[in-house]
Order: sequence, then C-alpha cells, then structure tokens
Amino acid sequence: MRITVIGAGAWGTAIAMAACRIPGHEVRLHARDEAQAAALRDQGQNARYLPGVDLPPSLSILSGPLAPLVAQAQIQDLFIVATPMSGLRATLQALHAVPGPVAWLCKGFESGSGLMPHEVQAQVAPHLQAGALSGPSFALEVARSQPTALVAASPHAAVRDALVQAFHGSALRVYANDDIVGVEVGGAVKNVLAIATGLCDGLDLGLNARAALVTRGLAEMTRLGLALGAKAETFMGLSGLGDLVLTATGDLSRNRKVGLLLAQGLSLEQAVASLGHVAEGVYSARTVWQRAQSLSVDMPITEAVVALLDGRLQAREAVQVLMGRGPRGEAL
Repeated sequence: MRITVIGAGAWGTAIAMAACRIPGHEVRLHARDEAQAAALRDQGQNARYLPGVDLPPSLSILSGPLAPLVAQAQIQDLFIVATPMSGLRATLQALHAVPGPVAWLCKGFESGSGLMPHEVQAQVAPHLQAGALSGPSFALEVARSQPTALVAASPHAAVRDALVQAFHGSALRVYANDDIVGVEVGGAVKNVLAIATGLCDGLDLGLNARAALVTRGLAEMTRLGLALGAKAETFMGLSGLGDLVLTATGDLSRNRKVGLLLAQGLSLEQAVASLGHVAEGVYSARTVWQRAQSLSVDMPITEAVVALLDGRLQAREAVQVLMGRGPRGEAL
C-alpha cells in the first residue's frame, strides 16, 4: 500500500512509523510546512514530539499543498488525517476527491458545531469512503514499537480492511468495528474524564475515588453514546473502557496532566502552556457537555469539569459537587 499521513505531530509521526514496519508499504508523512519537514529530515527524528526515537529510513517526509497528492491518488492508497480536531474539516475538504479510503486519528467534538468527526466528513466530503483509527494508545509507545491494540471503525468494510492491512503487525493489533459513533464518543469523552481523574489524583483523594470516577465516567460515556445511536458493547471495548483507563491513569496522558496541574493550583492557562502539546479534553469538554444537554443526557462529571475549566469551581469544590449528589441506583 501507499500510505500518506497528514500531520507530523506525535501521533501522526508514530502511526507513520508503525506503517513503515509492515513489509511492502510505501509511507509518506506530510508536515504542515517545509521548515518542519526539513527538521524531520535533518534530525532523523521528531525532536519536538518524540525526542530520542529515530525515524525509519524508508519514511518519506513531504510538505506543501495537498492537491498534488490528491491528484496522484489511486484506489489502493490510504490517507490518514493526523491533525487535531480543529484541522479536520479543512483537511477533509482538501481530500474530498480521493478515490480510496481515508481515516482520521483525532478524537473529540468539533468546537462550534458540536459534530463528531464522521459528522464533519458527512458535511464536507460525503462521498469519501472514510472512518476512524482509535483506541488506547500513547504515541511514544507506538513509536517505540511497544505492544498496542487499536480499533478501525467505519461503516465501510473496505475502509476497515484497509486500516487492518496498513497497520496490523507484530507490535500493533488492529480490530475492525462498524460502530463509528460509539468509537468516536469513547474517544471524545475519555479525554474529559481523564481531566477529572487527574484532578482526583492531584488532590490525593485515593485509589477508591479514582476507581469510582473511572467507573461512573464510563457510565456517562455510555449514556451519551446510546443517545447518539451507538452500541452499548462498544464502550466495553478498546475505544471505550480501554481508552478511558489508559488516558485516566497513564503518566503520558496530557489530559490527566491538566487535572494534576489544576489540583496543584495552577490556572488553566498555566497548565496548558506547560504541556507543549494539545490536550483535546480542554477544548472538547464544553462541546461534549453541550451535546449531552441537547439530548437531555445526565453527565455530572463532565459538567463539573466544564465548571472547573471555566473557573466557576475550584478543584476541591468540583469534588464536593460530585460527592454531594443525592443517592440513586447504579444502572445507566
């Protein structure tokens, strides 16, 4: 296969490296500008996002307009969009004429519209055969070829098959799933819940509290997903429970780090500035909450995170709000 990854951040670079390990692939990584592309070529690594991890010699580094790549695309080509959620719409517009499969890595709801990635694609490039590659994965571990499992989600079997063929190997397993709604809801909501869990750990509330937050967070995620038409079983899989556990407890999680820093008394601006990377939960929390409100879905943890990020609650106040809720049954 000829695989083009658009976006040379941590995750885009890591997934391009993973594709290079599959024999027979021709892999290209498209950077946002020539300066970034030149740095990748000269240094032989992505020093900003994945320092110390060497790029495969077979990986081609590109930059410039996407139009020539689209014009040369063939049906067996695979395009991977590795931009943040904020860049998905424009990138899909540029890829609207691609004849082969397209998939995105970003997770979240689009700011302003409140749309999930597949809903954005339906608006701007409805004829694309498209889907999502998601699941519990830190870019650094994928770049280092540490064992990882992902989900290829799409209503199109051809897209699911292409993603499996592109990335399934000895260190990276890819499972197919046709429930793109459930996979995308899991990928969006887990980032918000990871902020809450980081807050819990930063306040030293204990392992019992962390377990409660993860479990009740999963219930919130599932409620929203069902209201949007997802399958309940998806949330017990890699893109639901798996991604939530990783992002809420893993030390490499940027969203968890935001919660930890807020618990230490840093402002949101200070916490985000200290990361050096995008923490999608900060930007998607309000959109997740708004989408839940429009569907009358109860999401108290998400609501508390939004109030915290907006400055309407302090760290300990957010916990008090959650613990002060009235008794109820455990069912979703």
